[in-house]
Amino acid sequence: MGKISKRSLWSWAFYDWANSAFATTVMSGFFPVFFKQYWAAGMAASESTFWLGMTNGISALVVAIVAPFLGTIADQGGIKKGFLVFFTMLGVVMSGGLFLVGHGMWQWAAMLYLLAGIGFSAGNVFYDALLPDVSSRRHLDRNSALGYALGYIGGGLLFAGNVVATLHPDWFGLVDSAQAIRLSFASVALWWLIFSLPLMFWVKEEKPVTKLSVGSMLRTSIGQFKSTFRHIRSLKTVWMFLIAYWLYIDGLGTIARMALDYGLALGFDVSVLISALLITQFVAFPAAIIFGRIGERFGPRTGILIGIGVYIVLCVFSMFMREAHDFYWLAAISGLVMGGVQSLSRSLYATLIPLGQAGEFFGFYNMMGKFAAILGPILMAIVSLTTGSNRLSVLAVLVLFVAGGAILMRVRIEKAGQDDDRQETA
Repeated sequence: MGKISKRSLWSWAFYDWANSAFATTVMSGFFPVFFKQYWAAGMAASESTFWLGMTNGISALVVAIVAPFLGTIADQGGIKKGFLVFFTMLGVVMSGGLFLVGHGMWQWAAMLYLLAGIGFSAGNVFYDALLPDVSSRRHLDRNSALGYALGYIGGGLLFAGNVVATLHPDWFGLVDSAQAIRLSFASVALWWLIFSLPLMFWVKEEKPVTKLSVGSMLRTSIGQFKSTFRHIRSLKTVWMFLIAYWLYIDGLGTIARMALDYGLALGFDVSVLISALLITQFVAFPAAIIFGRIGERFGPRTGILIGIGVYIVLCVFSMFMREAHDFYWLAAISGLVMGGVQSLSRSLYATLIPLGQAGEFFGFYNMMGKFAAILGPILMAIVSLTTGSNRLSVLAVLVLFVAGGAILMRVRIEKAGQDDDRQETA
């Protein structure tokens, strides 16, 4: 009977603490605003928005295309952790490089951000795929939630510090807010690297019985990808879940990406929006832990459906927001279910896939996640253009949550893999 150490589990979970700094400080926080106001200063707003959107889109598309192939190669060679370290270093170096980009150098900023985004997203493919290596199936819900919880608190802490430095640069001996924001990119790189070290040293992954050469792995990856696709098609539980996941995670991603723009369109001050983002991070920390317990007690699907129901209510509520405190309530309640939906989706999927094929199956899982948040914004744009109302556009996301929830309810939850009798030890 195999053993799983608590040290390897916590080392794995702290990677979420590490890389969430990029998600909060860079992706959600400072990069979009700094790109427009500093690196692309003087450029028409529509043009800077175009290039920012293209950068995000290309980054997501690259990862969506290569993730299943990389996952297959990682499984064959037992090198999921090796790929994770590679993409982590790519993200760390590129994030730190943003500190060196000067005023008006938007091309360099876009390129570094694109590569950092690839490092972040591709790294998550292998981070997710390592979950079965550090957790017994009995505790997948709880342990998946642990990673998300640490991610929210870790990313939130660094972001909070960077926000304070930006608002009060004189407190830290800085010249201005621009210098504080540039330093925040360097802080992300350092934070990401330091807190990734436990995973690099103490997480062990299951090795394949037969070792293949790099050339052999490359030659067989395309064939294995096709085989995995056929395998997924033969597992009705898996492919139905993936469709449901794509729909409701698209809704979640759309809200996360469009909330700032929506708040600005309603006339809320930037300080209100930043504060709301911080609220989301810190509320999501304990909430993710609680949802992990809900998943263990009532099943992960029940927890996900609870979260989807809350998001449906929030979509309706957002239509009637008038005051700043309404936006704070929206952020707080969203934070209560956001981490739970994400963590339980990951743990539920891990119970459905065959053992020993986590890399390739999570490659498809992450591919669906990267193709998400495309349909939602398009629906919002169409509704906004058709009705002339930003408020009504949010209701378009309801379609994604309702459809995703309806399909998820039809998924027959059964373990496609073998039972896992490994014990977790100290």
